[in-house]
Amino acid sequence: MAGTWRGRLKEFLIDRVDRSVGFVLASAILATAFTTASEAQVRQQGTVSLVLANRIATAAIEACRVAGRSAVVAVVDRGGNLIALQRGDDVGPHNTIAAQKKAFTALSTMTSTRLLSERAAADPASRNLNTIEALLLLGGGLPVTFGDEVIGAVGVAGAGGSAQDEACAAKGIAVGVTAREQ
Repeated sequence: MAGTWRGRLKEFLIDRVDRSVGFVLASAILATAFTTASEAQVRQQGTVSLVLANRIATAAIEACRVAGRSAVVAVVDRGGNLIALQRGDDVGPHNTIAAQKKAFTALSTMTSTRLLSERAAADPASRNLNTIEALLLLGGGLPVTFGDEVIGAVGVAGAGGSAQDEACAAKGIAVGVTAREQ
């Protein structure tokens, strides 16, 4: 009987070890699969921070001031949320909304609002863009990029026309992003 009892105990222990090793191995495989799956569901994206938005807005306001102009500057993050808004002296109140819409339009379309306006004027299939209330097809809106990624946008209005608005926006981005990298 002793041999039978020891034999059963040995089989029982070997079976338990095999199951434990199998369980640990299966657990490790499942944990890796779930970790990989959850990591695949989390997407990391850059966006305009408050500090960067304020640098861009300040630089754009300054570019307009140097050119003898006053303007409103709006900066939105990658979700279209207003992050910074600066308004120069003696700018009409309608320009605040225009700057925000230009920024949103540049973000949404990932292109310059001046180029978008030109395309809409030249291409009959694009003319309907003028009917979308959230978009404003006037120059002065530019996407803000980091590498190949659009992380936000800036809109400038009230500086005396689309060309001047866009120049101030471009200067704001150039100075703001350069300051960010330092």
